[in-house]
Amino acid sequence: MKSAFRFAALALVLIVVAMVSALTAMRFAIHGREVAVPALVGLTPVEAERSTSGLGLQITIERQYYSPQIPEGRIMSQLPLPGTKVRRGWQVRVAQSLGPTRVAIPDVTGQSEHAAELNIRRRGLDVASVASVGMLPIPADQVLAQSPSANATQVLAPKISLLVTAAAEAPAYVMPSFVGQPLGSASRTLQDAGFRLGTVAVVPPPAIEETNPSAPAPAPAPPAQASPASIVAVQNPAAGQKVLAGAAVSFEVR
Repeated sequence: MKSAFRFAALALVLIVVAMVSALTAMRFAIHGREVAVPALVGLTPVEAERSTSGLGLQITIERQYYSPQIPEGRIMSQLPLPGTKVRRGWQVRVAQSLGPTRVAIPDVTGQSEHAAELNIRRRGLDVASVASVGMLPIPADQVLAQSPSANATQVLAPKISLLVTAAAEAPAYVMPSFVGQPLGSASRTLQDAGFRLGTVAVVPPPAIEETNPSAPAPAPAPPAQASPASIVAVQNPAAGQKVLAGAAVSFEVR
């Protein structure tokens, strides 16, 4: 009985030792591949590559900014920060300094989008983004505003954002009913609302049935003419339809 108990205790001890050894080896394997990110600010990209290559880290230049403090071509910021523990093969993202601002920001307001982009790139700058807005009565494709503004100082990035006018959509309305109204009042209502009077046709009167076939045919009546007192019988577009401002409305009158 005692030998069986000793055997069980020995087996338990061996299992515990094996688990502790496995955990220690796993922890060593995980943390053994970790390195501390070195300080890269102020270094050139070549110096930064040399500083991180032995640690198994990679350098990526993501952005470039103007800086009066950091000389041109040197690293001005990094992520992760110095001293951060990372795995080997980690990517360190850095921003490179362009030195002090040397390019004057041009004034491109009032120019077309294409002309503004040409003027910006001619000075070694880039277009960061272009937003558009409809604004009557200013014509479309015209730069309304820019950021940074013309001749701005303390510019961080060599990019300019533009706000350009877009073609504004004409307002839409629901066509009312003019049927039964005199042509004159309907025309005035249309013109006051910004619409145009289209074609006006007179609906011919119904044919009169001939009671005496042997009687001579009457002379044809002259074509009827529309007058302001004529009554609207049909309209196009019909009532309830969606129409744009300035659209033409045609009538058939009696």
